[in-house]
Amino acid sequence: MSTPPRPRRARKPPVPDAVSPSAAGNRGPIQRILVCIPTYNEADNLARMVAGVRASAPAVDVLVLDDNSPDGTGDIAEELASADPQVHVLHRTAKEGLGRAYLAGFEWGLARGYDALVEMDADGSHRAVDLPKLLDAIGHADVVIGSRYVRGGAIVNWPLQRKMLSMGGNIYTRLVLGMPVNDATAGFRVYRSSALRQLDLDSVESHGYCFQVDLTRRAIAAGLVVREVPITFVERELGDSKMNGDVASESLKRITRWGVAHRATQARRLTRMEERWHNL
Repeated sequence: MSTPPRPRRARKPPVPDAVSPSAAGNRGPIQRILVCIPTYNEADNLARMVAGVRASAPAVDVLVLDDNSPDGTGDIAEELASADPQVHVLHRTAKEGLGRAYLAGFEWGLARGYDALVEMDADGSHRAVDLPKLLDAIGHADVVIGSRYVRGGAIVNWPLQRKMLSMGGNIYTRLVLGMPVNDATAGFRVYRSSALRQLDLDSVESHGYCFQVDLTRRAIAAGLVVREVPITFVERELGDSKMNGDVASESLKRITRWGVAHRATQARRLTRMEERWHNL
């Protein structure tokens, strides 16, 4: 007597790279996309970066956010905009930090009806060839992060010390804030406009690189779907990095403060649950 075949086990659905605790509702189509590129002294890089974006994603518009660069970056941006109707420039009066620049770009894009807004660095570290992957992923998410620290992600030309500092910072952020995100400090990302409208951008105070962590934690808290896709991050070849000790210090202090507040909230919730249990 032959043994009947065992029933085949149902395959488990794939686990996404990173998602928030709950999914946002129905998502509309993405038709108009704006790539926001903040600049300060990026005269050597800007034209090449904009050309790469336009070649990799011809349908998108580009907004250069120049913080009154003394090296003439703003003039180069104007020349690019004059030659291409899909390139725009927003001149800002002074260098106020990455977060302020992106907030200005978001405001500009939301006011003009774009469906999604992209953050990209001007120095070439965010490769334009990776942009289509992020744009594909936003069809099924509210926020997409181009991640160095998921399978398939990579970093090119960083010294070991800087890589360890970045990895350690992301591990610390993940543990302290309890977020299911591997690269919360990443600056190559896409937001649906509907997501940005839920993040209370008027209350954002972080201006440096912890701006990325701030918006990530807000998205998770709002119940938005946050996904990570692998990218290759390439160290800039020309110009100087804007990262310095003051920026790193601000980020550490703010993230620690947010983490303390997050854990205190968790403790209060646990205490209330225990009180309700004893009162049953």
